[in-house]
Amino acid sequence: MHADGPPSPDLRPRFWETVPLTGMTGPEWEALCDGCGKCCLNKLEDEDTGEVALTRVACRLFDDGSCRCSRYETRHEYVPECIRLTVETIPQHLYWLPATCAYRLLWEGRPLFPWHPLISGDPATVHRAGVSIQGQTVSEWDVAEDDWEDHIIEEPRP
Repeated sequence: MHADGPPSPDLRPRFWETVPLTGMTGPEWEALCDGCGKCCLNKLEDEDTGEVALTRVACRLFDDGSCRCSRYETRHEYVPECIRLTVETIPQHLYWLPATCAYRLLWEGRPLFPWHPLISGDPATVHRAGVSIQGQTVSEWDVAEDDWEDHIIEEPRP
């Protein structure tokens, strides 16, 4: 979608401002993803405090260049534990969703950031804003789970 071009026929104009998450179509729901890649990073949770730490260790299916899943449509065949985020599951996953995540923002009644591709019309603005993890990850194939703690990072934010 481009800000200057015609809107996608699958998306209502600025749907995220008028349509509740429960009323979005499949394409609208998917369009909310800004492509930051942070949800594909492995996280560590402190059992005592519940605090979640982000690591730069990415899912084996994560493409570090595009910041997207390399097998999104069939990811559960390869990674059965991959979370399927839905309106029903947002409350149980809210604690680890990135602070800049559109699903989280809309759930909390907050607006999208200006760099979000739905606002900017450019999928690369998430990377230019410094919010994505593009080019910063290592594959979980290359790091033993016991060593993930050595790869803890701060969440990239604008």
